[in-house]
Amino acid sequence: MTLIEYADSEMMAIDLANSLAGELGEALRAQDRATLIVPGGSTPGPVFDDLCAADLDWSRVDVILSDERWVPEDHPHSNARLLRERLLVDRAVAATFLPFYAPGDDPEAVLADVEAMLEPHFPASVGLLGMGTDGHVASLFPRGDNLRLGLHGEAPILVSMRAEGLEHTRVSLSARVLRGTLSLHLVIIGDEKRAVLERARDLPPEEAPVAAILDDATVHWAPE
Repeated sequence: MTLIEYADSEMMAIDLANSLAGELGEALRAQDRATLIVPGGSTPGPVFDDLCAADLDWSRVDVILSDERWVPEDHPHSNARLLRERLLVDRAVAATFLPFYAPGDDPEAVLADVEAMLEPHFPASVGLLGMGTDGHVASLFPRGDNLRLGLHGEAPILVSMRAEGLEHTRVSLSARVLRGTLSLHLVIIGDEKRAVLERARDLPPEEAPVAAILDDATVHWAPE
């Protein structure tokens, strides 16, 4: 794990957006297309605000969420909705977004079809992840019903996830897929999450799922 500390979150968002853009540019110079994994939540919004204006051939970039709530894209809690409002604008409007959600009450009925659509885009070129105060990453939650599968070395691309306290069923990329990303970044803000990160380094992934990806990640931290 590499840790980069910043004086404030604004500086971090600018620097991180520049890093992501640079790595996407390198990937596009080496191959026809690049895949970018991004999270939902509030933390990455300012990064998206800067990244969307990057001078890249966005028409050759495929964007995939790290996880999603099983709700339609027009739902207020949809990560896809956030993505369309904050990242897939400006120059990045030309990117191709590959959503997880398909109409239906439960994701299990369609996950195989979604995985077949996503499979050619892995390993991802660049990935940005967030972390919760319980140590979850993507939608790999410590008490999730499918956490064991999500952490397995031969896990499928996607796992459904339900846990106490979650309003909606989630769908998440597995730890195996996240770890396979060629350049992986984790962004966190504040002392509380910094403390969670430090504890996670000494915990098994079953207790702090973020531990499953730390060896492969560059962590970006700024105070609140």
